[in-house]
Amino acid sequence: MDTPDKADIPTPPGALEARTSYLEEKAFKSRTLLVFGTVTDVMAADITRRLIALDADSAEPIDMLVSSPGGHLESGDAIHDIVRFIAAPVNMVGTGWVGSAATHLYLSVPRERRYCTPNTRFLIHQPSGGSGGPASDIAIQAREIVKARERIARTIARETGKPLETVLVDIERDYWMSAEEAVEYGLVSRIIERKTELRGV
Repeated sequence: MDTPDKADIPTPPGALEARTSYLEEKAFKSRTLLVFGTVTDVMAADITRRLIALDADSAEPIDMLVSSPGGHLESGDAIHDIVRFIAAPVNMVGTGWVGSAATHLYLSVPRERRYCTPNTRFLIHQPSGGSGGPASDIAIQAREIVKARERIARTIARETGKPLETVLVDIERDYWMSAEEAVEYGLVSRIIERKTELRGV
């Protein structure tokens, strides 16, 4: 008689939900948040809810791991502002890649709490357009993109110590950085390989 392949064995009802609940509980107890994938309003709502819950639970540091190409700027703004709003300190750890709106939320913590793993890449650039409609609406949207560009540049300049004029030039095009280059630029304080390197901060 053939032995059934594991893939053919049906998952018991509720097993996936139980596993998910178990992982959620472990993540909460370890005070770890994952920001993986495109930044959206749904992600922002979930992350900010978890930040507020962890802050209410304890004043101990929260570890936030970020691997994201970016996404919706204002959703990144929401996470950025709530990280700065809560009392519990946040350790920001970039891994994989941190780009665009994800870089903005990554910069929500002081430089000494910004880390990355060795193979992380960073991307800074100005917001993109692509809007249509009547000429008057396009003009309004263009003005808003210029405002957003200046706001992003000011945040990068403030958090890296770079002159605003330098940052404005750098974000004109996609500006990629390795982990080492990001440290040199001022985005990252230190490259780490193990979670134990976060402790004592």
